[in-house]
Amino acid sequence: MAFSTVSKKSGKTYFLHSRVTVLKGGREQRIYFFAGEAKEGAIDKLPDGYMVSENERTGLPILKKK
Repeated sequence: MAFSTVSKKSGKTYFLHSRVTVLKGGREQRIYFFAGEAKEGAIDKLPDGYMVSENERTGLPILKKK
């Protein structure tokens, strides 16, 4: 089951995803993002050292370092 959080503003459920992307210099970097549906790349738990916050204006969840 993918990690999910519910927006306090809209009540919509968002699922946490992870992907490795290649930057312009050729370096690979892991990115985390929330999506409205659990698709390929959905992860089961929060990464160590991170917490979920919510953008007050839009209600979208944000992953922040503790």
